[in-house]
Amino acid sequence: MSRFVAAIVTAQILAQIGAFTLPALLPGFIARWSLTATEAGWLVGAFFAAYVAAVPVLVALTDRVPARRIYLFGTALTAFSHLGFALAAEGFWSGLALRAVAGIGWAGCYMPGLKVITDRLEGAAQSRAVSWHAAGVGIAGAASFAIAGALDAVAGPSAAFLFGAIAAAIACAIGAAVMPTAAPRPAGAAPPAALLDFRPVLRNRAAMAWIIGYTTHTWELAALRAWAVTFLAAVIAQHGAPAWLPGPTVLFTAAGLAGIAVSVSGNEAAERFGRARVVAAAMGAAAALALATGWSGLVSVPLAALCVLLWNAAIYLDSSALTAGTVQAAAPGMRGATIGLHSMCGYAGGFVGPLGVGIALDIAGPGRDLAWGLAFGHLALVGLLGLVLLRRLGRPT
Repeated sequence: MSRFVAAIVTAQILAQIGAFTLPALLPGFIARWSLTATEAGWLVGAFFAAYVAAVPVLVALTDRVPARRIYLFGTALTAFSHLGFALAAEGFWSGLALRAVAGIGWAGCYMPGLKVITDRLEGAAQSRAVSWHAAGVGIAGAASFAIAGALDAVAGPSAAFLFGAIAAAIACAIGAAVMPTAAPRPAGAAPPAALLDFRPVLRNRAAMAWIIGYTTHTWELAALRAWAVTFLAAVIAQHGAPAWLPGPTVLFTAAGLAGIAVSVSGNEAAERFGRARVVAAAMGAAAALALATGWSGLVSVPLAALCVLLWNAAIYLDSSALTAGTVQAAAPGMRGATIGLHSMCGYAGGFVGPLGVGIALDIAGPGRDLAWGLAFGHLALVGLLGLVLLRRLGRPT
């Protein structure tokens, strides 16, 4: 079983490795395509918007057909989208369409791949598998920034997207080789509800509490992932970077890799000290660091880099714990629909986050001192609202 989990996690890493190529190279695309900050936010957010539209159907289908079929479709579509961006994207609208295709592809990969694992595990083993699955996806997301930056420097942005296409094709091959052709059905499970009938999940207060927490978590995480490189590049342009400090893509890769270790340890801490307590601490710390990061660029590049590192770590602290909470709160026979709604709501936040930062930057005006303070600072309110709703819904009735 451990080899099986390792194979699925490896496939997820390969499917995800190209997802953040665009945010990693966003400063170049803003200049090359003459984008406003709002248009740049749309390009990044389109991935999440398309994911939200596709995931309720694709994940709910895994309660009816083997998740393997959905996964193979998703990885193939992901490879196509990256190949299209490498060879055909010429401006905002073509880029927007291909980013939407990538979002649909990831909808067929992320939660269906997770469900393949969770259908075969229970209890602490299941929770740890969820944690490692999240860690693998996070490792890929972190590495994608440095990989994209390096390939762009050597051979241009098309090479970075081509790498993502090849990796997704390999993920498709792994899924075809190791995923079972049929899925076990839990004993005592009720027959599946209508395909898009999420009413049983909405009535599950415990699951909905974790889903709301995950929504605000992804809202913050997507905003930071989308704009961190651009933020650091702007601060470097303003202050100049010390010779010992790496470039923005390498800095955010380091932040992402540190976040993975925090995510795994956060889930272990949740098992030991209580999931609600760890999640509350993480969300409170993330809100404070969102405010600090927005204004750190006025001081120095090293401080801005440190704030990005710490804020990313605080966001990651509850990543695995939130998803594991949803999985464990799901009713028998409704796990596919439950994690489908979990993912759909979370990525809806992922769509709004990058776009909200872009709108805030345009409202403040380019080069204004308050621009990044407003753009990142408003995320603190989002995180605190999510914490309040999570605690309220999570109380026993």
